[in-house]
Amino acid sequence: MKKIIITLSLIVASISLFAQGSPHVKVFSNFNYDIDADAENAFSEFEVKRAYLGYGYKLADGFTAKVTFDVGKNSAGSNYTAFLKIASLSWQASDKLNLSFGMIGSKNYKFMEKAWGKRYIYKSFQDQNKWASSADAGANLTYNLSDNLIIDAQILNGEGYKSLQGSDGLMRGGAGLIYSADNISFRVARDVVPRTMYSDDYESQYINTFAMAYSTSNLSVGGEYNLRENTSNVIDNTSSAFSVYGNLDIGNGVSLFGRYDLSESEDANENQWNIDNEGELTIIGVEKQMTKGVKVALNVQSYKAATLEGATEAEAVNTLYLNLEYKF
Repeated sequence: MKKIIITLSLIVASISLFAQGSPHVKVFSNFNYDIDADAENAFSEFEVKRAYLGYGYKLADGFTAKVTFDVGKNSAGSNYTAFLKIASLSWQASDKLNLSFGMIGSKNYKFMEKAWGKRYIYKSFQDQNKWASSADAGANLTYNLSDNLIIDAQILNGEGYKSLQGSDGLMRGGAGLIYSADNISFRVARDVVPRTMYSDDYESQYINTFAMAYSTSNLSVGGEYNLRENTSNVIDNTSSAFSVYGNLDIGNGVSLFGRYDLSESEDANENQWNIDNEGELTIIGVEKQMTKGVKVALNVQSYKAATLEGATEAEAVNTLYLNLEYKF
């Protein structure tokens, strides 16, 4: 009898908690097909790429707590491992100031990810190329200087939400500024990763970002330019990239979209290209809002890897995707 009472009490408490809070679930899945190969050798697969499971709760006096688990592939080879992505406490200290602490979402590319709006199809550039992590342990703040101007700053462990702090104990920091007017917004930001070795060949890494987003009732366009100085803390090892996108709503929940990314690196010390993860990406497709919380997109993704100067130019790899996002 005692166990039954305890169980019923937990059920009632859970119902009460969920009534006051907000659970959320988001799932990304797709079907992809290699359209370059002949029918006999073409590779195809169904994938469930990622699932986010979370819960948010508003406490008293402007405090909000949020927990989100990210279920996806890890480096050990498991396709469905749950990671604690968000475990944060936020405080709306005033109408202008917000502070967050814990495992928090980083500010590095949230502006561009939101502007692009199609994370379920393809990540924003810095996320895809691992220039920064989407979440990390640390603290951040945002402050509204005016109706048009917002500043933000963060200090993080720098290892990402899938790893503990490194043995050196060095922090990663950054700050940004967002200006918005009518239908257009701009963001400038600088990110710093301190060096772990001290010699003439090593220096802190800096990522400088400029991004823009413009939208009307049926059209949205935007882009970002990123310059990474002293890549991987190697002095004069410079990486640069830009990414542009466009989306046109043609009615009835249907839109046409496209995106183009170009990234390249050069190590001035060695005077040669550092081509890891560098190249050109093109995405062209059509998206349909099926119902509230459900999107589907048919698109072709073409990627051509960079090659060393003088080497045979790489051929583009073309893949047909049917992507699906559902959230509730």
